[in-house]
Amino acid sequence: MIRTLNSQTITPAELAKTIDHALLRPEMPEAEVMAGCELADQYHIASVCVKPCDVALAARRLAKSDVAVGTVIGFPHGSSTTATKVAEARQALDDGATELDMVINIGALRSGKLDYVRNEIAAVVDAARGRGHVKVILENAYLTDEQKVAVCLAAEAAGAAYVKTSTGFAPTGVTVADIKLMRATVSPQVGVKAAHGIRTLAAILEIIDAGATRVGATATATILDDFKKLRGG
Repeated sequence: MIRTLNSQTITPAELAKTIDHALLRPEMPEAEVMAGCELADQYHIASVCVKPCDVALAARRLAKSDVAVGTVIGFPHGSSTTATKVAEARQALDDGATELDMVINIGALRSGKLDYVRNEIAAVVDAARGRGHVKVILENAYLTDEQKVAVCLAAEAAGAAYVKTSTGFAPTGVTVADIKLMRATVSPQVGVKAAHGIRTLAAILEIIDAGATRVGATATATILDDFKKLRGG
C-alpha cells in the first residue's frame, strides 16, 4: 500500500522522498545532469528522472546513494511502437534505471483503443518485472475525465506502480482536480505522480494534500530549503 501524506504532518525527509528531480530538457549537457545528481544526493530525494542517454551516467554517480535512477519511455509523445517502448525499457534497466516513466499512446486512447493501451503498458511492466517499476504518464491535457479514469484503471490492471499526470511538454500540466480524480480511481496499492508546473512549496503541499505520492520537480532545492525554513529539520 502506498503511504499517504499530508501537509500538516509531513517531515522534511518525507517531503524529499516524494520528489523525482527532472533532468529532461533536450539541450541539457552532461555537466548539468551530473550537477542534478549531486543535488539529488545532497537532499536525499526519491529519484532523478533523466533522459535515456543519461541513465548510465546517473547510475554511476548515484550508485552509493539512496536516490533511485529513473528515466522516460516513449517520451514525450507516446507514439513509439510497443516493441520500441519495450526495447527502450530493457536498455534503461540494463543501464541502471529502476524507475520507468512511460508515456501512453495518447492517440490510441483517444481513438477508443483502450485494449491496445492496456496491453502496451503490460508489455513494459513485464519487461521491468523484478528490476524496476513503471509509472504511466497519461498526458491529461489531451484527455477527458472519462479517458483519464479509463486509462488509470487500465494501468492498474496492467501492473503499473504509479499513474502520472503529465510529461511537462503538453500545453498544460497538473491540476488539483486531476490528482483527486486519479487518486479516487486507483487503489491504495498504486501511487499517483504529479508533474508539470509544480515550482513552489505551496504548490507541492497542495498537490500532496490532493493525493499525490510522488512529484516531478525542477525547483527541488528551493522547495526543500523553503520547507526546512518553515518547519525546521
